[in-house]
Amino acid sequence: MKNAASSKLQFVVAVFLAIFLVRSGQCPAQSQAKPEVAKTPVCLTLSGPPGAGKTTFGKMLSERYGIPHISIGRILRKEIADKTPLGLKAAPYVEKGELVPSDFIMGMIKNRLSQDDCKPGFILDGFPRNMSDAKGFDAIVKELKIKNYRMLGLEVSPDLLIERMNNRRVCKNGHEYDVVNNPPKKEGVCDIDGLPVEARSDDTPETIRHRFEVYQKETLPVIEYYSKKGCYMSIEEKSGIDDVFRSIVQLIDNKEK
Repeated sequence: MKNAASSKLQFVVAVFLAIFLVRSGQCPAQSQAKPEVAKTPVCLTLSGPPGAGKTTFGKMLSERYGIPHISIGRILRKEIADKTPLGLKAAPYVEKGELVPSDFIMGMIKNRLSQDDCKPGFILDGFPRNMSDAKGFDAIVKELKIKNYRMLGLEVSPDLLIERMNNRRVCKNGHEYDVVNNPPKKEGVCDIDGLPVEARSDDTPETIRHRFEVYQKETLPVIEYYSKKGCYMSIEEKSGIDDVFRSIVQLIDNKEK
């Protein structure tokens, strides 16, 4: 009887000790995936035509490296939805598929990149878009002493772009879905905040074609500019998202060596 009572007491003590160690952080309750820690800061901007997947891959890279994903388009769309002063100025340009002037957003970008969470790096989605942006961004990079900056270009065929944008749905807060490949759990409702999801007003066929023309005219010179500076790299999207993402990570990690 004594031996049984002693064994029971030892078991209870062991359980309480395990609980204490878990709560104190000395013994993990379970293994958890942690972001990869890059050897050098990953300071990356994502470039590509509308529908290339900049937001999708930006979020995936953010989770991979534990650095913030900053979507200029998402910020602007929320400003427009909230009818802020910036949103009211930007709305006419977005509705026509034109680029919002650099002066409207350069200060916003500088302030965001100055925050502490950007010190290990950042993923800047959809910027710089034209040479005016590039010159202004170069000044920000120099002023903030950002090291190891690179631009990643996402190259996609026009047919795939049109298909993606026809399937795209988004909520007011910018959470995006693909009704074919990544639909919300409840049709028409965002999984994250419960808001309605619908097609973007600038995803009409006419606007899509115009935005692609604007991209070719305005952004291709930026790609040439950064290529000459030796800080441009690209990925051609021919396979599925996971395969493309693995290729992107391999490209980034190889550049660090």
